[in-house]
Amino acid sequence: MPTRSDAWLAAGLVVASFVAALLAGSGPPHRPTDALGLGLAVLSAFSLLWRSTAPVSVTAVTGTAVVVNAAAGYPPTVVQWPAWIAVFTVFANYGWRMRLAGAAITLLSVVGYVLFDRDAIGSAELFSVSMCFLISTVAGEATRARRFWAEASQARLLAEERTRLARELHDALGHAVNVMVMQAGVGRRVFADDPGFAREALGHIETVGRDALGELDRLLRVLHSDDDDTPPDLGELAARVRAAGRDLRLTTAEVDLAPGAARAVHRIIQEAVTNALRHTESGRIDVDLAQVGDSVVLEVANEGGHLPVPTPGRGLVNMRERARLEGGAFEAGPVDGGFLVRATLPARGKP
Repeated sequence: MPTRSDAWLAAGLVVASFVAALLAGSGPPHRPTDALGLGLAVLSAFSLLWRSTAPVSVTAVTGTAVVVNAAAGYPPTVVQWPAWIAVFTVFANYGWRMRLAGAAITLLSVVGYVLFDRDAIGSAELFSVSMCFLISTVAGEATRARRFWAEASQARLLAEERTRLARELHDALGHAVNVMVMQAGVGRRVFADDPGFAREALGHIETVGRDALGELDRLLRVLHSDDDDTPPDLGELAARVRAAGRDLRLTTAEVDLAPGAARAVHRIIQEAVTNALRHTESGRIDVDLAQVGDSVVLEVANEGGHLPVPTPGRGLVNMRERARLEGGAFEAGPVDGGFLVRATLPARGKP
């Protein structure tokens, strides 16, 4: 279907053709523009209505109009512009095969114009035709490249958004699931000897599960917004870990962080603690958060204890990416007797 813009373009070219015919006129060796000449101009202009669906055919029609116009003795002023627009369309929207076909058709129409035009074709006319062809093709290629760049940028943004969603889901649910597994394991081991503690563990599992569902609901609501400024509750996180039977020492000082950086710190703590629960079965976990000058420093250290075979995951990758997005640095690795995660983020107001 012809687009509205193509319809306006065709109508504008028709009006321009009539105005050019009335104002410019023509003299020997060309014949005056009459009904036949205007009919060729109208045919050439209205063929552009199908330039988006049949560009090569439109190029052939406009090129043929140029040749017939020259053979009939009319000046090329009125019919040449639809031909250049058709060439531009082919180079702007299609691959090399159709561009090659469009260029070949245009070359044939130029040869026909040179052979049949009644005026002498000199170097100035050939230079003008060459420049029109060059401008049409280069402009079309530039438009095509710009569109591809925009599409690639859109695809990259979509991929980044999907990665962000996966990271948020991983961080939001991974910690809760691991805590529930730990509490269920503890409850199962002490069920016969300490049913009261096992019952308490089941209660914690229910609470953590409900909190995880609430976190998931909150995440889906604010995924595309940065307006979630709710301060992270590190005390609740520590209580969950201790309820799972692990010793967690939480040392936090007052820090000045932007909301986005505060969420990043909370997620890094959550993920680091989750990794400690997954990869060690005993030992203390230390979380230290303090501000040193213009930087906020977070350290999460866990004692080694018994180290089972680790399960591959994206925990470290997600933590490093969160720190990077907030303009900070991240490092993690084994230390004497355990494992250390360290993140440094700029305080609020620091460039």
